[in-house]
Amino acid sequence: MSVTTAQSNGKVPLQEDPKAGSRSAAAPGSRLAEAFEAVERFPVLIESRERVIAAATAETARVGDIVAAVECDVALTVAVLRQANRSGLVAGGIAGIPAALEALKPAGVLALAGTAPSFDFFDSNGGWDLKPERFRVHALATQRAADRLGRIVGWIDRDELAVAALLHDVGRLVISRLHPGYKVYFDAISRTPEQRLREEREQLGIDHALVGGVLARRWNLPSRIAVAIERHHAEDADGLPAMVATADMVAHYCQGEAISPERLRSSAERCGLSPEALRDLLYELPLPVQDVSRVSEPCPLSSRELDVLRHLSEGMVYKQIASEMHLSVSTIRTHLHNVYGKIGAVDRAQAVLLSRDRGWI
Repeated sequence: MSVTTAQSNGKVPLQEDPKAGSRSAAAPGSRLAEAFEAVERFPVLIESRERVIAAATAETARVGDIVAAVECDVALTVAVLRQANRSGLVAGGIAGIPAALEALKPAGVLALAGTAPSFDFFDSNGGWDLKPERFRVHALATQRAADRLGRIVGWIDRDELAVAALLHDVGRLVISRLHPGYKVYFDAISRTPEQRLREEREQLGIDHALVGGVLARRWNLPSRIAVAIERHHAEDADGLPAMVATADMVAHYCQGEAISPERLRSSAERCGLSPEALRDLLYELPLPVQDVSRVSEPCPLSSRELDVLRHLSEGMVYKQIASEMHLSVSTIRTHLHNVYGKIGAVDRAQAVLLSRDRGWI
């Protein structure tokens, strides 16, 4: 999808920045391409890279640690998903980091992390109006809110949700590159997300949600991820876009930034979240994460079945689990089949989700 295509669907085309000086002499298409390429070089946090390297080069590759490090970093997530979707061999595309790691193997992710540009917590902005660390903090806050929301409503594909939440504002990086100095569009303290989106459209002729969708398609990410990014500010958003929209507003609220309570309630309702559950979420999310799980019912699974689930939750694939447990792959599949029957799960993602929520793993 191109911006031209978006314009034919009722969107406003990109306009020249009257304050951009000599840069405005460049053709709009050229400036947009340069901005896209700059986002593709967005730096990786050094700590994320170091954690990937440590996990991937350990005597036994710690898959769960690799997944966690990638999912906590916008640039790494983009790089890994772009590479995993480059071949187009997986029907519907790869939307989650565990599946991407299965395709690329730890060595492939290690190569991407090792060659990416990087920044540290205390670095300057590195040429970005929107500082990388500020951008990362809100992305992670949204991802955390989405994960909690997903647990509450029973969202099945949590890997996909984690990616969509982390990348939901990636179009803002393009806006900040095209229009340096327009800090008003990033003022989240006094303006709600919807107000800032309207100002982008009115003053710049484009909005970050649309641009983010274009970027996701440029990177060959699955359509459902692109749509979630593109529509997370739509008033009638449902499904994955509504989950991301709700998480985004909850994250802004928890960071002391402006939101519309009416818009948040409406979005939460479309996710299947009751007003009471929304209040609980807004109360609990700013609190420290509790390590102790609350077990609500006895566990019907054997110790071996629980071990298989724990390894799955760490991002391991069947072959890795079999090797770790000194069993055959067919035995691992048998254990999982038994797990599904005992707890009423339809796939491994739901099995892990249910077991976590019930405090078994």
